Amino acid sequence: MNLDRLRDVRCFLLDMDGTFYLGDRLLPGSLPFMQTMAHLGVDHLFVTNNSSQNRAYYAAKLGRLGFPTPAERVFTSGEATALFLARQYPGARVYVVGTPALEAELRDHGFLLTDQEPDVAVLGFDTTLTYAKLRTLCDLVRVGKPYIATHPDFNCPIDGGYMPDIGAMVAFVRASTGKEPKVIGKPEPEMVQAVLQKTGLRPHQLAMVGDRLYTDIAMGVGAGICSILVLSGETTREDLAASAIRPDFVFTDLGELAHTLVSLQLSKTGQGL
Repeated sequence: MNLDRLRDVRCFLLDMDGTFYLGDRLLPGSLPFMQTMAHLGVDHLFVTNNSSQNRAYYAAKLGRLGFPTPAERVFTSGEATALFLARQYPGARVYVVGTPALEAELRDHGFLLTDQEPDVAVLGFDTTLTYAKLRTLCDLVRVGKPYIATHPDFNCPIDGGYMPDIGAMVAFVRASTGKEPKVIGKPEPEMVQAVLQKTGLRPHQLAMVGDRLYTDIAMGVGAGICSILVLSGETTREDLAASAIRPDFVFTDLGELAHTLVSLQLSKTGQGL
């Protein structure tokens, strides 16, 4: 394994569930990893596809689990969508099918939200969904308004099972209009482009760390950044062997990644941390 690519990383993009925590407990290697990052002066962002909640929600959860986190360290597909809109449709009037959290995210980025002659239609994971919202969205999509979806997930994991996610809503719009959205969140590379826009870093300075091949690792590969699979969540070694999606690195968990980064630092400086 050629570890040189890890030397350039200045910010790790961290998936959360299955990577940093599992359900309602931190995974064993998570705190040692963060301690190592702080000592090495390497940054991090927690990334999530869930656009139904804002950064503060996830920061509060991380705090409850034992890792106090400023909201600025969390990056959602909602924020990525706002940055995409700012880049592609500056000053646009936006129709949003989403929760109050997503609406607030877009307002915070300066967009006017309206159902009267909007320029762009945005679909998020809307747990406040109504038929009226979907009907208006379909009308806008049908007449050719740019149509953006915050992420592609079909289901959202919850205690005891799943709840329908944005992918089910995209399927509704597809059935009615025959149109597909521009998707922003994992595994699409737009999520990484938004991080680059936010941080000012270069692609070789980012690494995506996650437990899912088809979202986390696929995004890293597609965006041309370092991709690191951890086996602390969904993916098994058998899954990896059968997959066409190949990460740059594979570690048991964040703790093993931290140990490797320490070893790299020691080999570079010849001294302890």
